[in-house]
Amino acid sequence: MKKRILFASVLLLLLSTYNIQKSTNLNFGLNIEKIYIENNKFIDEKNIKKKLSFLYETNLFLLNKKNIKLKLDEVDLIDSFEVKKIFPNKIKIKIYENIPIAIIQNKAEKKFYTKNDKAIKFFEIDELSNLPIVFGDHKSFSDFYKILKKVNFPLSEIKKFYLFESKRWDIVTKNNQTIKLPIKNSEISLQNFIDLKDQINFGKYKIFDYRINNQIILK
Repeated sequence: MKKRILFASVLLLLLSTYNIQKSTNLNFGLNIEKIYIENNKFIDEKNIKKKLSFLYETNLFLLNKKNIKLKLDEVDLIDSFEVKKIFPNKIKIKIYENIPIAIIQNKAEKKFYTKNDKAIKFFEIDELSNLPIVFGDHKSFSDFYKILKKVNFPLSEIKKFYLFESKRWDIVTKNNQTIKLPIKNSEISLQNFIDLKDQINFGKYKIFDYRINNQIILK
């Protein structure tokens, strides 16, 4: 009887060891060895991979997207992302960026202003060096940008925006033409400027002053 019990115990131990080794071998082949990054335009791929280096040797079945989100949320320029598992040992991460469209210079502080109305950390990058500069605050420009979008104003032609204490704006184009807008009804003035752009003598004027109600002064 004792011999049977001993034999059963040894057999159970051998089977358990086999199952553990088999499971370990199967899981080893599913550990992440390669991370692919795609759709990033302004963010350096190396920086993203550095943030996600903790994923290497993580089992693909045990991948926790929340941990990825915690790390990628540290990068202001990332708006969202998608993760795709590629068996047996790879993942692909598709990045959706906050696209900067202007640089906000508010006193000593500099930030990027993005298409989705965010003010994010500024950093030097050649691809974004020609963005228009906004001398004003985020909230005021956010309100003004809604008007610019409404009239389909060509933002790519703008060099600088100036906000004054009276809450009115001046716009300086890349052709060094200055648009002096009124405190109220700036939408009408902007539309008038767009209409004038197609006229023959448009280029000879450097100042378009709309500050007096129902008038435009050209210089």
